[in-house]
Amino acid sequence: MPGDTVKKNSSERLGEITRVNGPIVEARHMEHAGMLEVVEVGDLHLIGEVIRVRGNAVTIQVYENTSGVRPGEAVRCSSRPLSVRLGPGLLGTIYDGIQRPLDRIAAQSGAMIARGEKAEPLDTEKSWHFQPLATVGQRLQAGEPFGQVQETLSILHKIMVPPSISGELLSIATEGDYRGTETIATLRDADGREWPLSMFQYWPVREPRPVRARLQMAEPLLTGLRVIDTFFPIAKGGAAAIPGGFGTGKTMTQQALAKWSNAQIIVYVGCGERGNEMTEVLREFPELVDPRSGRSLMERTILIANTSNMPVAAREVSIYTGITLAEYYRDMGYDVAIMADSTSRWAEALRELSGRLEEMPADEGFPAYLPARLAGFYERAGRVETLQGGEGSVSVIGAVSPPGGDFSEPVTQHTSRFIRCFWALDRDLANARHYPAISWRNSYSEYLVEIADWWKNHDHNWKNNRDILMDILQEESNLQHIAKLVGPDALPDSQRLTLFTAEIIKNAFLQQNSFDDIDMYCSPEKQSWMMRLLVKFATRTLVIIQKGATLADIHGLPGLERLMRMKSEIKNDDTQTMAALEQQISTGLDALERSLRA
Repeated sequence: MPGDTVKKNSSERLGEITRVNGPIVEARHMEHAGMLEVVEVGDLHLIGEVIRVRGNAVTIQVYENTSGVRPGEAVRCSSRPLSVRLGPGLLGTIYDGIQRPLDRIAAQSGAMIARGEKAEPLDTEKSWHFQPLATVGQRLQAGEPFGQVQETLSILHKIMVPPSISGELLSIATEGDYRGTETIATLRDADGREWPLSMFQYWPVREPRPVRARLQMAEPLLTGLRVIDTFFPIAKGGAAAIPGGFGTGKTMTQQALAKWSNAQIIVYVGCGERGNEMTEVLREFPELVDPRSGRSLMERTILIANTSNMPVAAREVSIYTGITLAEYYRDMGYDVAIMADSTSRWAEALRELSGRLEEMPADEGFPAYLPARLAGFYERAGRVETLQGGEGSVSVIGAVSPPGGDFSEPVTQHTSRFIRCFWALDRDLANARHYPAISWRNSYSEYLVEIADWWKNHDHNWKNNRDILMDILQEESNLQHIAKLVGPDALPDSQRLTLFTAEIIKNAFLQQNSFDDIDMYCSPEKQSWMMRLLVKFATRTLVIIQKGATLADIHGLPGLERLMRMKSEIKNDDTQTMAALEQQISTGLDALERSLRA
């Protein structure tokens, strides 16, 4: 596995390369190898994974460039599946797809990763201040914490018993500073075997970490983006997709979610994206300030960078590396959000590898097992009861990059089968500088039922107000077709009012300014108030129009301009200004209604 050297002292564990086809290598004399076992390929000891076994011959997927690797070179086995090292020190680190720390590799060999380059995923020389949470003689269950360290100022890291063992605690270190590889506890299982425990442990990336039970989702993952939180919410533990063509704002939206969502841990996977985009992410994230703590956002973030110029096979595994790290922190009881940008590039890696394996292609050349792989990834999301009895969640948000913005292509279509929240980005909105460019016509969320009670406790009219605003936007969409034929001036005032109100909803509520200190994040309380004010405005002006007022009368209402600017002029906690604007709008409507009766 990455960061470890494979045992080389046993000639019985050596195979021989017979064929090289890009990242796919075939070898013989490998009767001792197992499926998904990690191997070192060739004289450069390139990291690979066994993906097919036929007698004593195997097919290997190599995660590095195989140029120059020749038949006859040796293959060394590890007797371990592709795994990640878990423990304190993950947060704030930038890895590649197979958990090689890019900053340490850059310090060793420069900006480009040399083939066969290895570095420890976690710093084995760094000491952590360990605090024991268990006592000698105590029986510890799988996944139960027996100690803790302060990983960052924001996150307390629990040292847990590996999920595969349980037993009686024979010894445990006293409080103090220890390196991650040092034995800090000893456990004896039911068979009498003794297990030394350190702060570090391993877990195979393709195997979901076990949980006690899966729980129903009940709380929204708040993002600060009104179009998401109000119209198309995602629950903690949910799965969402952001499909959109080039330049529609997928990466920008995911970065906003990483910064502002109320997840406690963020795992950001840049899978197959352009190097300049990923470089921007790597430069900006360490400089971002966590709005909750006022410190660096990297204190609770893990970045996985696997750009389009890196080996395609490592792109395929980077998604699994990210979700495994997310599950590890979930097991500590944290709410984790993983951003995968983008699953389309991951699917393209599957297509290339499938082609080199000479497998029968399905739709648009993608392998027939693409739906199963997508399902396996998104189904690792969820809110769970952990093995220790606590609660944690992993929310998965995957970007999809359909060629030409065609949502009928296979990756988008299959993804929509396995997620319950679909944030479709619209090219016209993006070109109009409407951020976020999430279409209210093509997007949907199936989490409204689960989170309705949470919102009801904060605002009992939330669901009703949301439905009213959505109905106005839907009616406006239908009226636009008529207006294009006969012109808006030919419509009656009530329908023109709908067009006007919809414009206010789009500009004053749905559109946000990510560079505005006030509007970059909108609290749930402010969102509820804005919805309530817009619903009051829409319903009362419709009644007034029906009583004989004109659209010009509505345009002349005092406070209307402030209503349009409320998103950027009223702070999230400024309830006094909110009440003043609401009173001004109500007073103006009352005066207009009295004038009609006079």
